[in-house]
Amino acid sequence: MKKILCLSVLLGFPLSAAYSAPPKKVHQLPAQSIDVLPAHLTTRIQWAKFPQPNYSNEDLNQKSRAAIIRVFADENGNVQEATVEESTGIQRLDQMLVRAVEKAEVKPHIEGGKPAPQIGYQAFNLKLTDKNAGNCAYEFNSKVWQAQRNEKRTAFQYLQQPALQLDAEQLNGHDRTVKFSFKADKHGGVKKIKIRQGSGIYALDQKVAQALSGSQISVKRTARTLWLYKQSSFKDEIQFKLNRCP
Repeated sequence: MKKILCLSVLLGFPLSAAYSAPPKKVHQLPAQSIDVLPAHLTTRIQWAKFPQPNYSNEDLNQKSRAAIIRVFADENGNVQEATVEESTGIQRLDQMLVRAVEKAEVKPHIEGGKPAPQIGYQAFNLKLTDKNAGNCAYEFNSKVWQAQRNEKRTAFQYLQQPALQLDAEQLNGHDRTVKFSFKADKHGGVKKIKIRQGSGIYALDQKVAQALSGSQISVKRTARTLWLYKQSSFKDEIQFKLNRCP
């Protein structure tokens, strides 16, 4: 009996010693916080590269269509998600618009000095094309561009004509004027484009702004104009006349 008791005590000793040992200190890493800005909600998205859906009268099923696409873009302006908010009534056409939006680029939204993701909506009005009418396309014939082509004195000059794709259908039956301003970096690169007076058609205004993006200008540098690139805003305007279709 004594032998059994002693054996039990010996077997139990390491276990009891383990329980009586002081607990080891565990070093915990400090908690890290990630500063994530909430998505900026807007009804009008500012595009760096406007969606360009390519469709025909057959795609419209011989009827003008309209749609609204919900857009989610990350802080860099990359479109991460595009979904149909209001349908054209034709699923294949809806997907065509979604793919066009996914290939586009949004201007980053700056909030508190930091870029933030965006959620917004883009409306599309898809018009039937009159095949009997000539395809009238407008170019970027702004006031300054026409003046410099006629070798008149201007505050600045475009190094080349900005690329603009616009047809008469997009004027929606009225003459349109877009007045805008912008700044330029030390290399003459156009930046900070601002629509001073819109045409009344948001998509048209955005196409003009997109045409200006990536353009370059030159300014005759004098002692009086050395500061122009940093301080001055350059102004121009463009008119689209129905009766002056090129």
